[in-house]
Amino acid sequence: MNDSEEIFISRSELDTLELGRKFAKTLTPGVTVLLYGDLGTGKTVFVRGVGEAMKVSGVRSPSFTLVNEYESPTGVFLIHSDLYRLDEGGVEALGLEEFAGASDAVLCVEWPERWRNIPTDNVIRIFFTALSETEREIKIQEE
Repeated sequence: MNDSEEIFISRSELDTLELGRKFAKTLTPGVTVLLYGDLGTGKTVFVRGVGEAMKVSGVRSPSFTLVNEYESPTGVFLIHSDLYRLDEGGVEALGLEEFAGASDAVLCVEWPERWRNIPTDNVIRIFFTALSETEREIKIQEE
């Protein structure tokens, strides 16, 4: 992948959801999407949009389950993980490395700062910043 960066302004949850839907159309199995940002900045809403584009319903925050797996009708899995409540040892126990780069999965990880063994290939980093109560800057960096 070429290094590139795009910046979007979301003015609502619906905007963030739609950006996730559009973003999903660029994804291929094996990619790892790292989502950075404070609580409430739209990371899970964005992943819900990715899921909708993959024809997966019921995408919800994995805050307590830690990893949610959804299978699309095409057989590609959406793996959604939230590392917020974990320390480094807890993250290692999840075994996210099994999903990273898998030929039948897209891995989306919230709070990747807690993951010591982030893959280096086929990674997209997305940064969510609250500009106001309703506006978000969403910066997508492809490496």
